Amino acid sequence: MAGLLAIARGIDRVNELIGRWVSWLILLAVIVSAGNAVVRKTFNASSNAWLELQWYLFGAAFLLAAAYTLKQNEHIRIDVIYGLFSRRAQHWIDLFGHVFFLMPFVILMIAYFIPYVGLSFRTGEVSSSAGGLVIWPAKSLLLIGFSLLGLQGISEVIKKIAIMNGDMDDPTPFVSAHEQAEIEARALAGELRS
Repeated sequence: MAGLLAIARGIDRVNELIGRWVSWLILLAVIVSAGNAVVRKTFNASSNAWLELQWYLFGAAFLLAAAYTLKQNEHIRIDVIYGLFSRRAQHWIDLFGHVFFLMPFVILMIAYFIPYVGLSFRTGEVSSSAGGLVIWPAKSLLLIGFSLLGLQGISEVIKKIAIMNGDMDDPTPFVSAHEQAEIEARALAGELRS
């Protein structure tokens, strides 16, 4: 299990680095969007390339941060129901979801995107909009994003098994929304007192 946990830590490090780096793409997309709006309003000129660049940047941020979001245990779930179970049952639910839902979906998407991206790259596919950008880099983001998500899924499966076997501590203990509100209220009260 130690070797598998080392692999999981390596995957986590890569996705942590990518997730933190990708967050800057949102700022860049906002700057491009604002610049495009100013040019359009001031000079009555615009370019489809700038509009598509915004789309590329937002798409990249979303797709490349999906694995980081999974690593941080921030994907959406129904906490009202999930919180009713013991932490061990929650780990089993997560493991079941990763193995039987996440991983098959990721494998299917990767199998689909390999020829999809390959065809786009080989043909040099460009946007049908006048002045648009080449499309294969955006399509490549789909393949890269799902590949990173698949790797993080493997890491999560390894970690869930290790946690349930007692080989590692739970890095993300579940805190219900009610408990989180109480923690935040105590922190706020402490700040007000000081």
